[in-house]
Amino acid sequence: MPVPEEKFQKPRGLVIGAPGSGTGKTTLTLGLIAALRLRGLDVASAKVGPDYIDPRFLEAAAGRAVINLDGWAMPPRQLRSRFWDHAAGCDVAMIEGVMGLFDGAVGGGGSTADVAQSLGLPVVLVVDASGQSQSIAAVVHGFKTYRQDVDVMGVIATRVGSLRHAEMISGALADCGVAHLGCVPNDARLHIASRHLGLVQALENVTLGELVDLAAEVVGGAVDIDRMLELCRIVPPQPPAVPVCRLGRRIGVARDAAFAFSYPHVLSDWRKGGAELHFFSPLADEVPPRDCDAVFLPGGYPELHAGTLAAAGKTRAALMAMADRGDVIYGECGGFMYLGQALVDAGGKSHQMLGLLRHTSTFADRARTLGYRKLHALAPFPMGGEFFGHEFHYSRILHQGADEPLFEVRDAAGRERGVLGGVRGRVMGSYAHIIDGARG
Repeated sequence: MPVPEEKFQKPRGLVIGAPGSGTGKTTLTLGLIAALRLRGLDVASAKVGPDYIDPRFLEAAAGRAVINLDGWAMPPRQLRSRFWDHAAGCDVAMIEGVMGLFDGAVGGGGSTADVAQSLGLPVVLVVDASGQSQSIAAVVHGFKTYRQDVDVMGVIATRVGSLRHAEMISGALADCGVAHLGCVPNDARLHIASRHLGLVQALENVTLGELVDLAAEVVGGAVDIDRMLELCRIVPPQPPAVPVCRLGRRIGVARDAAFAFSYPHVLSDWRKGGAELHFFSPLADEVPPRDCDAVFLPGGYPELHAGTLAAAGKTRAALMAMADRGDVIYGECGGFMYLGQALVDAGGKSHQMLGLLRHTSTFADRARTLGYRKLHALAPFPMGGEFFGHEFHYSRILHQGADEPLFEVRDAAGRERGVLGGVRGRVMGSYAHIIDGARG
């Protein structure tokens, strides 16, 4: 039933955390958002950490953009400001955590717990109960008491096998000092397939609407929504966030299954800075408007669509013409791969790419690279000179070419990692994804 408007002071929310990955946080958060919207509430949602895939599922449930909140790349004030910018005016905010509650960067920072502490929001712990019953109380007790500045106030058990299993869990949690909000049954229909960078993308899920409806039914029927709402806390008004500088005045942004990894908060910053954004699909052989003075090629899965990209002659011709005019063309990770001479797919076949940079990348001999990065631009870069970012890719550079590097790089612990990327005129890119500007 709808919740009376006068019960809410806006925005208020909580953080969904877990002991580790694979507990069902995304499906649970998706179901909670959908169940709240069925009650007539306007729900803001966010994802902790540098994740491009999970937020798109949450967007399908929330009916609005989902932002990333990163406690390593965003100082506390910037984090609170970005949350306030996003959630102000909404009834409630659901923030999905990343990995385990206390898992963060090498050297510290960036955990779900850090984000909850910065925002002053309580945590609801999601525990996979499929291999335990009464022992869940010990898990909850440990997470409740591990950090005194983090309030673990609720727990939801997932993958519960039977009514008897649920009764055992409920009995064990009766005196654990947190609110037991429910037991979500193990339901194979809620499974979301995965691939090498995470879940298969939401835009590729043809039954996404059915998944959202089912999650609302299963999760909404198993969780005490009213009690969960009582745990939510209000976040007071914050000053505006410091924006990331725009890439250009009129920016063509690639967006399709090959180039889906762009951060909504960065695109929003560009708009607030006066930029116009125009989306186009290289996979459909589309081109940005003729009067664009910049192009952004985000990360994604070009390795899965290399043949189609190689055949996209209109897109190639348009971007080559922009490069000849001196317009800015910037690529991150998959976009950087697309800027190169060629991309070797998993089967070892080489596909021609744009050729605007001189490197060749390969997915045939995979090696995972993962981690936060401190980036210092070595060439004139419209977005600024210092950034916090991250890398997460399985491809690698097969031939570097002769381009000048774009960034000097350090990892989260401050260790030097050499240089990254390439620059040729005003065409530039690297494997790094920019999360936010580095200030102070």
